[in-house]
Amino acid sequence: MSFKRKLHDIVFNTNCRIGQAFDTSIIILIIISTISISISSIKTYHLSYGQLFYTLEWILTILFTIEYVLRLYSSKNRVAYSTSFFGIVDLLAILPTYIALVMTSSHYLLFIRLLRVMRIFRVLKLFKYVSEMQLIIQTLAKSSRKILVFLMMVLVLITLLGSTMYIIEGEEHGFSNIPVSIYWAIVTLTTVGYGDISPQTALGKLVSSIIMILGYCIIAVPTGLVSVDLSKNFSNSPSTPSTQKSSQNN
Repeated sequence: MSFKRKLHDIVFNTNCRIGQAFDTSIIILIIISTISISISSIKTYHLSYGQLFYTLEWILTILFTIEYVLRLYSSKNRVAYSTSFFGIVDLLAILPTYIALVMTSSHYLLFIRLLRVMRIFRVLKLFKYVSEMQLIIQTLAKSSRKILVFLMMVLVLITLLGSTMYIIEGEEHGFSNIPVSIYWAIVTLTTVGYGDISPQTALGKLVSSIIMILGYCIIAVPTGLVSVDLSKNFSNSPSTPSTQKSSQNN
């Protein structure tokens, strides 16, 4: 067996102990990175331990870079891997640190801050180590058309309801225009209810009650659609997670 093939088995498969150890190490690094990025966003800790966070970030970036290079080198189809979902996630896990190193000018402070926050996307790398996650992604892709049609119906519904409330309540009760009324309809339909705008008339309260009841139904419909497809995928899926992991990364 060639070196490249052996490396492929270690990096992409979990059939051997070295491959399992490799995956475990990456998972630990992802968790450490996520905790580090989250804590470093707290101003007091950042001021006190900024240098420590900076050093740790570079160590993690170098390790993730090595992982990315190994996956790219050992992959059977490098273009397919680099353009795949997890290939892009692997790249996004290391790219912000290198870009921030080059863009040091004060003119780019907002962009640099955005890059720093983007490092949290490393947590997406955990998905590849959960075999069931592939089934969920496949299910969502399979159900996407039905969900899209349902969302279009919801969009039409909130537009009509928002416009109706604009007519019923009017500007004097906070429904100053149709976009604001549509915003209220979305907040009410999703049962969030911020309370910044509320109906004052009896008819408005009646319509509001109907919208809130509809909100529970709307939550149930997409859940049912996805659940049916998810159940089918789970029943038809192979029982070996290593096979799924290998297929998604090759």
